[in-house]
Amino acid sequence: MIFRNATLEDLPEIVAIYNTTIAGRMVTADTEPVTVESRIPWFNVHNPEKRPLWMVEDEGKTIGWVSFQSFYGRPAYDGTAEISIYLREDARGKGYGKTILRYAMEQCPVIKINTLLGFIFSHNLPSIKLFEQMGFKEWAHLPDIAVLDGVERSLSILGKRVG
Repeated sequence: MIFRNATLEDLPEIVAIYNTTIAGRMVTADTEPVTVESRIPWFNVHNPEKRPLWMVEDEGKTIGWVSFQSFYGRPAYDGTAEISIYLREDARGKGYGKTILRYAMEQCPVIKINTLLGFIFSHNLPSIKLFEQMGFKEWAHLPDIAVLDGVERSLSILGKRVG
């Protein structure tokens, strides 16, 4: 697998992959597809040195992307980041998530991240299982804080010290 820094030209593919997760109500709190234009500010807060956004390719084909986002936006939390992993529909359930998460954790010292967080809907058992297999623990449980199609959903925050 190849991990490379995303460019603005990748944003339509990033958005397309992201939008495939919305209907399932398992991964994101967005309830309608997002636009490329609406994601430009999000794209621009990433940088290769501290908060990368990587495209993930296997055998010359994009299978997904990974982003690191700052937690809470205050300097004291600079060593903490939230990780997000999104895969193309045809790449899900094939073990890519584990390989991607392992690689991301290995890169954390390089990008000066000591603590990695995953914000995961509590009903998203496959993602929770993946993070737990990689040594993450539930550090917070926020009950019924989201409403998706009239159903209240809880959020689990899984964390791990990586540096």
